[in-house]
Amino acid sequence: MKKLYVCNTCAMQYHKWSGKCNNCGTWNAIEELLYQRGTEKAYINKNALCSVANIGSSNEIEGTSPTTSTKISELDKTLGGGLVAGAAILIAGEPGIGKSTLALQIAVKAAGKSHSTLYVTGEESIEQVQIRARRMQIQSEYAKLTSVNNVDAIIEIIKSQKDLRIIIIDSIQTIYSSSIESACGTVNQVKTVVFELLQYAKSSNISIFFIGHITKDGQIAGPKVIEHMVDTVIYFECASQDQFRIIRTMKNRFGPRGEIGVFEMHSSGLFEVENPSALFMPTHNTKVSGTCLFASMEGSRPILIEVQALVAQAVPGNPRRVAVGWDSGRLAMIIAVLHSRFSLDLSGREIYLNVAGGLKLSEPAADLAVCVALISSARNIFIPRSVIFWGEIGLSGEIRKVVHHEARLIEAQKLGIRTAIVPLQVKNTKECKDYIIELSSVNHILELNGILNDIGEKIGFNKHR
Repeated sequence: MKKLYVCNTCAMQYHKWSGKCNNCGTWNAIEELLYQRGTEKAYINKNALCSVANIGSSNEIEGTSPTTSTKISELDKTLGGGLVAGAAILIAGEPGIGKSTLALQIAVKAAGKSHSTLYVTGEESIEQVQIRARRMQIQSEYAKLTSVNNVDAIIEIIKSQKDLRIIIIDSIQTIYSSSIESACGTVNQVKTVVFELLQYAKSSNISIFFIGHITKDGQIAGPKVIEHMVDTVIYFECASQDQFRIIRTMKNRFGPRGEIGVFEMHSSGLFEVENPSALFMPTHNTKVSGTCLFASMEGSRPILIEVQALVAQAVPGNPRRVAVGWDSGRLAMIIAVLHSRFSLDLSGREIYLNVAGGLKLSEPAADLAVCVALISSARNIFIPRSVIFWGEIGLSGEIRKVVHHEARLIEAQKLGIRTAIVPLQVKNTKECKDYIIELSSVNHILELNGILNDIGEKIGFNKHR
């Protein structure tokens, strides 16, 4: 028996205990681990010597597709078009957000006569899962269910199932290996369990879903190396007390990163939202300043979102700057640019910025929409719902071109947008001349004065000006 100390955040190994991990800087994360080296002799699988293929060639059977549908279209879009045989997917999210609900729906909907599924629950009993399935009114004779915590027993069950194509492990932190003398969920246990399951699943061409927990900091619980071992990492996102759920790919070896799927949570399960843009669009007709529409690109999908800003009188002292769904550092940059290049001084005002619907924006194309929302609130100007904005703002105040302008215009046109305020380079693009949307170009934020005066509407006296 040997003793080792391992950081449960980054898996760094030490020969003695320390209060702080020198690798990741986390305090009180180093745990004592007792382990025993295996005495079994390693062997070479002779069949593996024949599994060598040329790069770029295809050994697939004629007429088959490289991906199969999970029968949940929003999940298929997030995965990059469907489920690849032998793929390993890690789904993580807060407790109660809907991970197990989605996992159960995958197990039932993806099951078929020629491709059964296996749902392994380590947190609940079989009766508890069956009660939830009856409440959700879903069932399939080809979807199997078991409640096991030992990885060796799970592999034996997998071997006994015929035509098995999908395995779901809920959750990976509850599964243990008898070869490791430590509790479930520790660094070594999670690494060993994931490795053994991946080895068997990939050699058998079976796709496997791992359900994972997250820490209070929003990071996936367990060693970081797990995210490197799997093919796809999916995060569940949710606005506080909101019935809508968003899944987003943070890593995907088989498709673009950043793709999202939108669901609505009900007592009977997760339901797909077919038109996410309609979900995030404003539903009220009240003329209110400080709001404008932005065409966001979430992966390869364009979504129209409402950006909201509130500029209010500050209490003497340090005014607050709050950004929900957007980077607070970028908000500070936009405020500074407005002060230096647009002569709009917001230094003594409290500023609140919100992305409606609980989405988190990260692309620089949202700069222009944020800038317009701040000007709208500060000067009490109403921006019509038929106008949309996008463009990146530089420190000199220039409006820079962004990508995917054609996809943004197509989505805006579908939802009845009549005018798009875009960078000058976009208006001159050849493919943008075929749309019925009126394109108005802006090259510098100083030009927003004339544009907002033309399209905006003063809505009363602004008391804090």
